[in-house]
Amino acid sequence: MVLAVFFVSLFVFLLTGIPIAFVLLLCAVALMQYMGIFDAQIMAQQMVNGTNNFPLMAIPFFMLSGEIMTAGGLSRRIVEFANILLGRIKGGLGYAGVLASMLFAGLSGSAVADTAALGGLMVPMMEKQGYKVERATGLVAAGGIIAPLIPPSIPMIVFGVTCGLSITKLFMIGLFPGIMLGLALMIAWFFVVRRDGYDDRTKFTFKESMRVVTTSIPALLMPVIIIGGIRFGVFTPTEAGAFAVVYALLVSIFVYREMNFNSMVHCLVEASKMTAVVMFVVAAATVVGWIITVAQIPTLIANTFGALASHKLLLLIIINLFLLALGMVMDLTPAILIFAPVLLPLVTMAGIDPYFFGLIMVFNLCIGLITPPVGTILYLGCGIGHITFTRMVRGIIPFLITELIVLFMFVFFPDLVMVPLSWVWSGS
Repeated sequence: MVLAVFFVSLFVFLLTGIPIAFVLLLCAVALMQYMGIFDAQIMAQQMVNGTNNFPLMAIPFFMLSGEIMTAGGLSRRIVEFANILLGRIKGGLGYAGVLASMLFAGLSGSAVADTAALGGLMVPMMEKQGYKVERATGLVAAGGIIAPLIPPSIPMIVFGVTCGLSITKLFMIGLFPGIMLGLALMIAWFFVVRRDGYDDRTKFTFKESMRVVTTSIPALLMPVIIIGGIRFGVFTPTEAGAFAVVYALLVSIFVYREMNFNSMVHCLVEASKMTAVVMFVVAAATVVGWIITVAQIPTLIANTFGALASHKLLLLIIINLFLLALGMVMDLTPAILIFAPVLLPLVTMAGIDPYFFGLIMVFNLCIGLITPPVGTILYLGCGIGHITFTRMVRGIIPFLITELIVLFMFVFFPDLVMVPLSWVWSGS
């Protein structure tokens, strides 16, 4: 019965349309009332404890570094560099957009930040070259979900903190799948270019190319330093976030000279607002996580679906279908916070690597960000491209299908994930 109270209260409150953090708190209240242990003081303590976690400090750092990179010119240099490399081929701006998403993913860690930063630069450029605006926006939005896979990744931090796993290893397991996803989107773009009839090619002189490459080096060094530093133990993910802020600030002020006091204040305000939203959701989800543990819901689910533990592939397919449906109605962070600790015991019982499951869960829920009806990035894309929701969905369909194919390739062929992980990770 407690399972029914949990799921019914959760989805009923979701359907009311109130903010997700309040949905989580109300769900916790419903469970506590049903169990006869309601105590507002316990709820407050759990909310404080949930945010009092050192690894979570990486979230505001990476959010702030993303804002600084956009305001300080690093994002623009990355787009220019990608365009120099790929702009000469047919449909080159689209390929450059995907490559820029992959490069920027090593800086921001956030799908929303990646899409907002690159969308504001790429979509007007592509529209000017004659691309359908919904197709251009769809490509940029689909490329945006590469950011939570390639390290550093804010969703991987949330998953690691929630499940007690190594954040560094979670970062490393997403590196090659993120690159594979980018290559898959480029393949999809190859066919879209020919179907839609695009033939743009951007030509650069040797002098222009050298100027762009030279000025891009400070921006391109940042993901190399961050990923390399985390991998080789130079700094922790949280320290990497602090380094990213300092590095982006120094480059913006002293190299590109595009950061002033007013823009710095704007970056701080925007990063603070985004961090406040995420941390409030984390705090509310911690209360739900606590009451879920007290109610032994993970054990109940493991016992209910325990028969599937001997059929790993079938179990993964069912979980993925559930997560795809969940991603249509719930945002990424609360979904991880609520369902990762619920599903992890079942996955572990089946002998599935928890880090592999973390990658699959984050990737799956990222796809939910570009899936109607509640796709956060879809609505962001509508604002960037100044188009209706229907046009946005039509434009993103080829790329959404591509990402679903890649997801189930990982499910059916786990070695695509685990073998590359063994190349970059030798720890336990």
